[in-house]
Parts: sequence; C-alpha cells; structure tokens
Amino acid sequence: MKKLLYVLFAWLVAIQCVFAAININSASEAELEKLPGIGPVKAKAIVEERSKNGPFTSVEDVKRVKGIGNATLEKLKSEITVTGASASPKAGTKTAVAPVPKGAAKPAVDDKKVGKK
Repeated sequence: MKKLLYVLFAWLVAIQCVFAAININSASEAELEKLPGIGPVKAKAIVEERSKNGPFTSVEDVKRVKGIGNATLEKLKSEITVTGASASPKAGTKTAVAPVPKGAAKPAVDDKKVGKK
C-alpha cells in the first residue's frame, strides 16, 4: 500500500511540473520558446524587454513586447506567470562541485589582504 501511495505522489508531482506556468520574469529564451505562439524571435524579444524596462508586473504586461497582442496573450494567459519559481537555481540549493584530490595545492591567499581594502 505504501508503494502505491509513493507512486501516486510521484505521479502528482510530475503532473504538476508538466503543467506549471512559466515565469516570464526569469525564464530563459529556450523555456519561453515552449510556449504556444512564441518562437525564437519573440522569446528573445521578451528577454530583451524585461532587461531593458524591468520585470513584468502582471501577465498582461507581456503585451509590452512588440508582436504580442491580445490574441497571443489569450493563448499564453494560462501558461505564464510573473511570480513563482525562477529559472535560475534558488538560494540555498546545492550545486555540483568536483571534489579536490588529496594532495592538491590550495589557492594562495594573502592573510594580510583578506577582509581589507
């Protein structure tokens, strides 16, 4: 019975990930291209718009991007968000770091200059 519950839980988590909205304030061009009606040109335009004029404050703000109007917004509304998970690693998450072999030289640090300007 426990195995069935674990499988069900894993399945629900996977479904949620598949249907999660894409944060247009943090998504990469590649992630944006997965959206309906968004190709490489519009994805690049979205990234450039948020870099130039700041983050989108609402889903409707995506219309600031040239080539995205009401029709495209209607296709995207259920697929995008301006809050939530970021495309970049979250603070506190661990990244893979290669182990330092035994006997390897440590980086040189001048104790007198550390912490001083």
